[in-house]
Amino acid sequence: MDNAEARALYLRLLLDKVRTDRYPSGTQMDIIEQVIPAEWIPDYLEVLWEKVQDDQFPSIPMLNRIARLVEAVPA
Repeated sequence: MDNAEARALYLRLLLDKVRTDRYPSGTQMDIIEQVIPAEWIPDYLEVLWEKVQDDQFPSIPMLNRIARLVEAVPA
């Protein structure tokens, strides 16, 4: 396994955790955002959008996180 494969496996693990947790860990999301390649950001944003879409009162930190990531989406 090379570095790219190990990073992808690690990110998939964390993304699955964030996807399945009703209130995902801010620390886990911080870790994702430190290592995520730019081309994965749209997929990660979809996971976060699902979190706020189903919540009547989404958290302000989650909305701020999404706003920061939208700016990082590759053109």
